[in-house]
Amino acid sequence: MIKVNKNQQILNFYGINFYNWSFKKIIKKINKGGYLVAPAASALINIKKNPYYYESLKKSSIAIFDSGFFCILLRLFKIFSPNKFSGYLFLNKFLGSKNVKNKKIFLINASNIQSKKNLYLLQKNGFKKIFLYTAPIYNKNIKDLKVVNKINRVKPNYVIINIAGKKQEPLAYFLTKKTKFKISIFCLGAAIDFQTRLQAPINIFWDRIYMGWLIRLIFNPLKFFKRTFSSLRLIFFFKKTYFNI
Repeated sequence: MIKVNKNQQILNFYGINFYNWSFKKIIKKINKGGYLVAPAASALINIKKNPYYYESLKKSSIAIFDSGFFCILLRLFKIFSPNKFSGYLFLNKFLGSKNVKNKKIFLINASNIQSKKNLYLLQKNGFKKIFLYTAPIYNKNIKDLKVVNKINRVKPNYVIINIAGKKQEPLAYFLTKKTKFKISIFCLGAAIDFQTRLQAPINIFWDRIYMGWLIRLIFNPLKFFKRTFSSLRLIFFFKKTYFNI
């Protein structure tokens, strides 16, 4: 269930391809079309209980090593030695990249407040061609033809999905099947909310030392205690599959 391609620096975890690549290489690949995901440890332990989410992870073009705990376990079990590359860090590099400033960016947001803050963030970073869409509340089987029509009309270079976790990836999968042109989509969890301070005030320092989870826990203990504690169950995933590698 866990396979490693050391030459290409790709880890296949239960059918999900994680790429231990640089930002430059990842952007080059995703520019060819598809969608990028950054699953958290708490999401990975429940993949088999959520078939829509699990399928969308397997169909993704690239998964990045967002979870510090996931990276630590891979190293402890001597399976793989990934460089943690969170959704927050990826977005930070994207916002600072000169090559994308004139590209069309389509933001799918969870609320009008989020839309305003995200619009300001991109404008502050030099982006000018920005399109906004406030998503409805989706059920597990996402079918939003309204956003498909808007995207087909705008033809953006990049779509950044900023809705609830485990809904981003199924929406991205749906969009890749319904859009009429090559599309590059980012599912980066709450990365943009960290930038706009709608969620915990995580910065590069805390992210690099694998302590983003702690800041989120301190910032909102009621919401993140259960999620943080449940992540520990990922250890049993590794124990179960360790001898089948």
